[in-house]
Amino acid sequence: MSIRTTGTIAVFGATGQQGGAVIDALLEHKASVRAMVRDPQADRAQALAARDVELAAIQTDDPASLSAALMGVEAFYFMTPEANNLEEVETEIRIGTALVDAAAGARVPHVVFSSVFGADQESGVPHHDSKRAIEEHLKTSGLKASMIRSTPFMEVLAPRLEHGEIVLRLPLPEDAVLKMISVKDVGRVAALLLLGIADSPGGAVELVGDELTGPQIAATFGAHAGLPARYEALPLSVLASDLDRAMFRQFAKMAEYPTDLAAARAIEPAIKNLAEWIRFTGWTASTNVASS
Repeated sequence: MSIRTTGTIAVFGATGQQGGAVIDALLEHKASVRAMVRDPQADRAQALAARDVELAAIQTDDPASLSAALMGVEAFYFMTPEANNLEEVETEIRIGTALVDAAAGARVPHVVFSSVFGADQESGVPHHDSKRAIEEHLKTSGLKASMIRSTPFMEVLAPRLEHGEIVLRLPLPEDAVLKMISVKDVGRVAALLLLGIADSPGGAVELVGDELTGPQIAATFGAHAGLPARYEALPLSVLASDLDRAMFRQFAKMAEYPTDLAAARAIEPAIKNLAEWIRFTGWTASTNVASS
């Protein structure tokens, strides 16, 4: 049974979209939050301070600052910077390893790591396998840890309004389902684990809010807008980097993996599918879709 956490919870990546969603959810639960930030005077950091979030200045290459920021906390959430090239992949692993080591040194009671769907097996995608490496380091650290393995975010979907029609283009075969989750729901699940309100069975949970093919995604946006919709599958060559091409190949392979849509909802029953997320965000064709 979970024991409700009432002490301070540390968040790394607090000024980003995902870390911000975690902090939002924690504050909704009236939790005490410590944001680990590089520059406490930055606008985003000061916006957190204005919400009564404690700020702890850290440098990822300074173990002492990481340990000091984690001292006395009851739980710790971290994600690693998204890598755009192989050099940044190595940096991601180095930062993740340093954070795990600092948490172990500070004897943090519970660590929640934001990983990626499929990190329990090698994917051949460098910036996915980096998260697998961090997971493995976390498992050998002796810390109590929970992995939240996210699928692609609904927020990155960008349909366009073209001549009165909703058009969605992705470098994904039209018969491949895209597993997805909203960033807000990632934050809510992470908060419940950090607070001890819920557990992740086996130490990991795969976050899938919906799984739809490209044509189904386009139709969902179209139905909401009351407009016709179509999907165009793009070639991988439209992507600028080898890492992105490897990632979208993996997304197509992920379509074949079995999905337990109930797993994340067992932690947070209010997780939204795509249609619910579209309604919740107030998405409209006139304001949120670029016209051609």
